[in-house]
Amino acid sequence: MTSTSNPRDLRTELESLTTEAFRPELAGIDQLPTLDIARLMNAEDATVAVAVAQRLPEISAAIDAVAERMGRGGRLIYMGAGTAGRLGVLDASECPPTFNTDPSQVVGLIAGGPAAMVTSVEGAEDSRELAVADLDALTLTADDTVVGVSASGRTPYAIAAVEHARSEGALTIGLSCNEHSALAAAAEHGIEVVVGPELLTGSTRLKAGTAQKLVLNMLSTITMIRLGKTYGNLMVDVRASNEKLRARSRRIVALATGADDAEIERALAATDGEVKNAILVVLAGVDGPTAARLLEESGGRLRAALTAAGG
Repeated sequence: MTSTSNPRDLRTELESLTTEAFRPELAGIDQLPTLDIARLMNAEDATVAVAVAQRLPEISAAIDAVAERMGRGGRLIYMGAGTAGRLGVLDASECPPTFNTDPSQVVGLIAGGPAAMVTSVEGAEDSRELAVADLDALTLTADDTVVGVSASGRTPYAIAAVEHARSEGALTIGLSCNEHSALAAAAEHGIEVVVGPELLTGSTRLKAGTAQKLVLNMLSTITMIRLGKTYGNLMVDVRASNEKLRARSRRIVALATGADDAEIERALAATDGEVKNAILVVLAGVDGPTAARLLEESGGRLRAALTAAGG
């Protein structure tokens, strides 16, 4: 089901969107030298962070609301179609190795399912029913957060996701790149990062996609900082699933404690490779089981565990 059934009406709607605007001054871009095109594109990209900066108060308010709910066991759920959906899946998939979260804690849903990550699924972004079904499969609670992501702010899948989540009592965030978007209006927290017309008319995987990636980075990363998943700017909950990450784990323990290699290896061995626990073993002078208990009693927050241990 589409929000605009008449093709002429849909064309008029798209033409009104900033993200779809045509830039006549770039009409000859295909005739320019490659270096000139690269300079133009780079200059366009440089404006994205400025556009995001203008929305930091809204982004910060949303993050505080997300962290409060996730602290009670809620989930962070991204929902979008096309590029927006792929960016949500990307951000969600990077949380387990970065912050040692359970894969169910941060979830990315793309209209059309996993196949839509690499191929277009006909009509998926226009289906409100699909969004409702995808959310119902997760059994939403009031502690969950649903983030609808859509460059245009008009994608039926994203809007329906936010509307349905809100009706179920979940926290809702609408992230778009056009002002006065239906998506932001439907959400409790509307974030509209207006990056302007694209280098290639309507290609919202460019500036709009970059803006969405920056905001999603903030939502997940700062939420995890608020939840105690870091110690300073160190990823103390990193999951050491390969040699590079095991080396990074040892380096993080070294940076946090100043211990020598031998002490670091003993601490990691005593804590089954858990970085946060190993830091507590070194700094508080406790054994592995005690470190685990202190962290559990402190809700996984290393600073609180150190205080409890008198470290």
